[in-house]
Order: sequence, then C-alpha cells, then structure tokens
Amino acid sequence: MTIHLDMLSVRHPGSTAPALAELSLQVAQGEQLALIGPSGAGKTTLLHTIALAQEPTAGVLRAFGGVPWSQSSTVRHRLRGQLFLAPQTPPLPPRQRVVSAVLAGRLPRWSLWRAVVSLLRPADPQAAFDALSRFNLQHKLYARVDRLSGGERQRCGMARLLISDARLFLVDEPLSALDPTLALQTLKVLQDEARLRNATLICSLHQVELARARFARIVGLRDGRIVFDLAREAVTDAMIEALYHNRDSDPLAPPAPAMAAPAIPTVVVAPRC
Repeated sequence: MTIHLDMLSVRHPGSTAPALAELSLQVAQGEQLALIGPSGAGKTTLLHTIALAQEPTAGVLRAFGGVPWSQSSTVRHRLRGQLFLAPQTPPLPPRQRVVSAVLAGRLPRWSLWRAVVSLLRPADPQAAFDALSRFNLQHKLYARVDRLSGGERQRCGMARLLISDARLFLVDEPLSALDPTLALQTLKVLQDEARLRNATLICSLHQVELARARFARIVGLRDGRIVFDLAREAVTDAMIEALYHNRDSDPLAPPAPAMAAPAIPTVVVAPRC
C-alpha cells in the first residue's frame, strides 16, 4: 500500500501550534521505515493521521488508492479495516482474557453477532495461541489482561496485529516496556510478518540504534517537520545529535542571541527512483 502525504499539516483542537507542519512523505507498498525524534516531535500524530484517525487541517493524504478524506465516513471506516494501528499502550479491556483480546484483531471481518459469541466462546483459540507463541506469550492465553505486565500487554497487542488482515502496520513505540532481548525479538517478528504479507510497516522508535540496525530507511522528525529522510547508511551521528539536541535542557550550551528567530530544520531527503 503506497502512502503519499503532500504538504500535510495537522493542528489539534485548542492548540495554536501545528502538530505536523507542511509535511511531505511517500512510502511505497511493502516498504519498512522507522520514525525517530524527540518526544513531542509528531511521530504519534503522523501515525494517527495515516491511520485516518486524525483529519489533516491542510495538505493531502493519498492512500488506499484514493484520497480518503474526500470520501464518506462509511468508506473511511471500511478502509481502516485494511490497516492496524498499534498504540504504545494497547487499549485492552482489563477484565478480558488474553485469547479474546488477541482475537479482536479479526473484528473488521466479523459480524457483530460473531464478535459477541467469540467473547463467550473464543472463535479460534489456536490462532491466538500461535500468534502469542511468536512472542513467547502462549502460556498467557487464558490469563486476564489486567494480570499482564506492561511488556506483556505490548506483546499481546502485537499478537493482535498478527491475527489481523492488515496490509499496513502503523506501530507506535512497541518496545518501550521491553528488555533488549525481547525488544529485538518483537521487532523481528513484526518485520518478518510485514515481509511475508508484503505489508507496509511504519514504526516509531525511541531506540535509535535499533532503528539504525533494523530499518533500511529512517525518517527523523522534530517540531512536526521532517528533518531528514534517508537510507540508514546516510544517517550520521551528527544528524542524530542535532535531531535530539535541546538547548533548554543543556546547561553547557551558549545562550541564544537576543531576539534570534528560531531556525527551521532543513529537510534532507534521499533521492528516490
């Protein structure tokens, strides 16, 4: 699934500053890229916008073979069934069993009646078991969600993704509660599944070195703008330092000149065929 953002801006209600500002980005079908940048850079907003959960205030989003926001809400609802948005904290009902939480990944293809019946008697526990086993969580199949640790909840959410039919994976900080070994395993499962389906994977990460090791393309965001969009070989340590550097938190930084206008980062984009 090709994603094309053209001078796209997003402003949250009640905010005077844009969360995303004149952002242009193209992601090809089956491509995998990592979003990196400091907290508040706009990574989550970008994922929600691509997921059709946040309407742009300016610019154009092209995806699913058209312009979703020029179509009806019914059409957009149907289109959302082709993607999976995995937030950093999965919205799993606390009293629900893990097997039901995982099988919820099939809700877009189920009728209301089948979904209700599956809550009482899980429709396909073997499929849930198989998905959980890829994250070493199969022993939690019939545990209650509120008995899971934060890292187990995150992996449960990833198992839900495996159950879905999505062709677009939008994953927000999936490794924040995981130790390094589990983080690497979880990311490998996601990337392997995306390759198997030829699905597009866009993943935001705070683990910069893991992003540079595992993703061929890296997009750096800051203040709602793309600072660089490059192959990982072209991303230097100096670029990473500049992306995350915060003058206000650095006591050794020289004071800024009086009345100096804030610098707008220059977008660095790798040439694409």
